[in-house]
Amino acid sequence: MAMRFAKVVTLFASLALPAVVAAQPAQPATDPLHAWVVAKTPEALQAWMNARLAASQADVNKLLAVSGPRTVENTLRPFDDAQNELAIAGNNAFLVYSLADTATLRDKGQALAAQVSEAATVLSLNRQVYDALQAIPLPTNDPATRHYLQRTLLEYRLSGVDKDTETRAKIRALQDQITKISLTFGRNIADGTLKISATRDELAGLPADYIALHKPDAKGVYTLTTDQPDVFPVLNFGTDADLRRRMWVSYSSRAYPQNYKVLHDLLDVRQQLATTLGYKHYADLATADQMIGSAANVEKLLNSVDEASHATAHREYDDLLAFAQSRQPGLKEITESDARYWIEQYRRAKFNFNAQDVRPYFAYDEVQAGILKTAARLFHVSFKAVPDAVVWDPSVSTYDVYDAASGDAGKKLGRIYLDMHPRDGKDKWFSSSPVVPGIRGRQLPEGMLVCNFAGGKAGDPGLMEYSDVVTFFHEFGHLMHHILGSQGEWSGEGGFNVEGDFVEAPSQMLEEMFHSPAILQSFAKNYKTGEVLPLSLINKMNAASAYDRGQWLQSQVMYSTYSLQIYNQNPADVHFDELWQKDSEHFMPTTPVPGTHFAASFTHLTGYASNYYTYVLDKVIALDFFAQFDPHNLLDGPTAMRYRRTVLEPGASEPATELVRNFLGRPQNMEALKVWMDQEFQHPAAEQK
Repeated sequence: MAMRFAKVVTLFASLALPAVVAAQPAQPATDPLHAWVVAKTPEALQAWMNARLAASQADVNKLLAVSGPRTVENTLRPFDDAQNELAIAGNNAFLVYSLADTATLRDKGQALAAQVSEAATVLSLNRQVYDALQAIPLPTNDPATRHYLQRTLLEYRLSGVDKDTETRAKIRALQDQITKISLTFGRNIADGTLKISATRDELAGLPADYIALHKPDAKGVYTLTTDQPDVFPVLNFGTDADLRRRMWVSYSSRAYPQNYKVLHDLLDVRQQLATTLGYKHYADLATADQMIGSAANVEKLLNSVDEASHATAHREYDDLLAFAQSRQPGLKEITESDARYWIEQYRRAKFNFNAQDVRPYFAYDEVQAGILKTAARLFHVSFKAVPDAVVWDPSVSTYDVYDAASGDAGKKLGRIYLDMHPRDGKDKWFSSSPVVPGIRGRQLPEGMLVCNFAGGKAGDPGLMEYSDVVTFFHEFGHLMHHILGSQGEWSGEGGFNVEGDFVEAPSQMLEEMFHSPAILQSFAKNYKTGEVLPLSLINKMNAASAYDRGQWLQSQVMYSTYSLQIYNQNPADVHFDELWQKDSEHFMPTTPVPGTHFAASFTHLTGYASNYYTYVLDKVIALDFFAQFDPHNLLDGPTAMRYRRTVLEPGASEPATELVRNFLGRPQNMEALKVWMDQEFQHPAAEQK
């Protein structure tokens, strides 16, 4: 974790820098915001980075040169400018590291990300800067600036700025190690795609379009990979249990064994950092500036959600096992690799819903257009394509975002980039990230999505699972939080700068919009016939998707518990596979599959570290948020604009607890979560009236 308040490492984003499209128009010789526009070689990247770091240092020098009383304008302003330069530098470095089309550029991106992190660490430990900021009188008539200054000082103290010179030097060295180790962990996963061979018979049950995209070799053998578009159709639809097992073991063992050593090194260095800063374990340090407040409070949260979901999860499993046994007599248990398959079969039988039936209605291009249309209405914005934008890969789509709210219609709010399909060397996960921070009147925010959905190839419509569409909604929620929440006075108070355990709430709230028939029918059309997704099928899908929520919550509690445990004890006592086995047996009724090494590719163990619980806490908040909307008028009712004004637009200018209270009129509670977990949608026939 480099400079905590800058979030230079943990929230850089999944960004990138492959080759520029040759046919694009000429660009300026310099571009201080977008490295990929002007820097196409490692040497040019280094020169661009040097300019950004020099600009940041110049802002620091300006701050330190002030004589006389310290003020917001002569001290906090240049500090924020320095932070802004570091954020831009870090975002671009991580972009190259995650998305560049050659290993040489990815290597350079990794080195540059470490360089930015080192600069951020140096600033976080600069006692003169801290003293200057501390000398600023707290504003009495500007709550946003007051909050920004107070939080900045807190993060400085958590960075160890008040330690002696020798200790600060040690902290700096540890922070640099953490950055380099974390980057190596992620790079190993990105480069660690595995291959699985299968015969045509073993592909039974998979969609015809999936099989058509995988050509057999001369011996009739098909090659599948552990990239997302290949993995989950096998686990959901493949009837061959051995293929499902092989896919699960491979997918759950990417970057093994090399990442176990990397992860042990990371735990050890983070533990050293925690004890150096006066904390018993790293989990205590990582939660000190979060909504939750402490590792002990995380345990309380997880225990409460475990208690609320445990009985439901096991009831769901018992029903699932009984069903599977009726189809396969003699079956004793359901394994991890078979769970998704049997859940799909159960949903077909119980709810008359086959997930393959909706795939033709979710062709990628139509889904993207539909999500943009939905977001435009909900958030009162408009999107305009920018076809001549210089991007890092020809597949990237670019849109400018404009305000459509009364009184501000036509005002440009920022830019978004959509990098949505897998390619060699690209980051393998699904994420939303800042590219450029926003500063009112000076700099428009830019953000991007990095995903790995099907499609993006000639002849491939990119048919998506309905869970893929939910993921798209989720990630777009992050993107809108960044654009709308980064219109304020300070670069360091944008949407991605909220407390880390609130950052998932807006994205998880947007997921719930997926269940609306009105929203779905506005874009879900059969890619061959143009038929609108029938209401009867939507009702079946919603009813089927409501099943298994107890087990899903248990899985989230398991991931959260595991993340907390490995960072809340002596690293020498952590045995990744043994602990995973123990937690799996405690939380999940399904049976673990031997030979998996999940921690080797659990990317959140570097970024979120001990704080994966964020997803659990924010699910509670998100469902409470969503419950405030009129289910018959989700997009156009007054709640949508109130949500934008009170939750998204403030960015990090207020404590997240106040954002929650401002929208709900009270703190969040678990009532909406309990209703959601046990929700039963109306029988399909009931909504045909």
